[in-house]
Amino acid sequence: MALFKFGRKENTPAATGSEALATFLNGFSIEVIPRTAEKIADFRDLLPAGTRVYIAHIEGTPIEDMAATARRLREEGFEPMPHFPARIIRDKAMLLDWVARYRGEADVKQGLILAGNPQKQLGEFHSSMQLLESGAFDGFERLHVAGHPEGNKDIDPDGSDRNVMDALRWKQAFSERTDAQMALATQFCFEAGPVIKWANALKAAGIDLPIHIGVAGPAKLQTLIKFAIACGVGPSLKVLQKRAMDVSKLLLPYEPDEFLTELAEYKAAHPEFGIESVHFFPLGGIKTNAEWTHRHGQRPVSAAA
Repeated sequence: MALFKFGRKENTPAATGSEALATFLNGFSIEVIPRTAEKIADFRDLLPAGTRVYIAHIEGTPIEDMAATARRLREEGFEPMPHFPARIIRDKAMLLDWVARYRGEADVKQGLILAGNPQKQLGEFHSSMQLLESGAFDGFERLHVAGHPEGNKDIDPDGSDRNVMDALRWKQAFSERTDAQMALATQFCFEAGPVIKWANALKAAGIDLPIHIGVAGPAKLQTLIKFAIACGVGPSLKVLQKRAMDVSKLLLPYEPDEFLTELAEYKAAHPEFGIESVHFFPLGGIKTNAEWTHRHGQRPVSAAA
C-alpha cells in the first residue's frame, strides 16, 4: 500500500523551481481600476480564461464606472470581483444600490469586503464586519476579506496584532455560517520567510481561511518603494532597500520570481499550506504583469484559442 505524507506519495519529490512556480500561479488573480482598465483593448490578450479580476474602488470613483468595468470584464469572459470599502459607503441604501448595480449589470457573484480608506469614515460603516453583517451579500458565491502578514498599524498601533486577530476570529466564525466561499486577500509582500511563518501561525491559531497572497508585479524599484511606503508595507521593505543599495540592480526592474518560487516550493512540499492562490498588484502596469505570467506558463485566452 502506498504511503502518503502531506497529501502526496511518500518519497515522491516535490516540484521545484519553474515547475513549482507554474503550478502555484494557476488560478492567479489581478487588480485593476476603471481608469487603467480603459487602456486595455482586450483583456483576452492578457489573461487566462476565467481569471478573477478585482476592481479597486478608489474614493471618488463613480459607481457607474465601477459597474461598467465589471460588465466589460464579464463580457470578455472574466470573473469581476469589485471592492466594497466600508468607510466610503454612506449607508445601507448606498450599499444595496451598489450590489444591485453589480448584480444586474454584470452578474457579479464575488466581492472583496474591507474597511478601506480614508481613516475617517464617510458614513455609518467603519469595518468589513459591519458590511458582512448587513445581509447585503446574501447570495454571493465568494467573499474575500483582508489579511495582514505584516500586521496593521491602523488597527493595532501598538504592534500587538491583538485587534487583527480578534477580527480574523470573527471572520472565521462568519465563514462557518455563510454559504459563500471565503478567503483572505493580503497586501503585497516581498519576503517569503515571514509570510510562511504568518500563514502557519494563523492555522495554529485555528484560522483556516484560505490565503490569497498579495504580490507586487514587475515594476521599477523606485515605484515599488514608493507604493510600499504609502501602503504601510514594513518588515519586507528591507528586501527592496537592500536591492536599491546594489548599483548593479538599481536600474533593473523588480520581478517577483524569487519570492514566488520560494512560496511555490514550500507549497509543493507542504500541500496543506494555507496559501491557496496568488493575487497580483500590477504596480508596473497590467500588460507588464501579464507578460510576466505568460513567461511562467499562464496562457491568455487569445493564445489558447
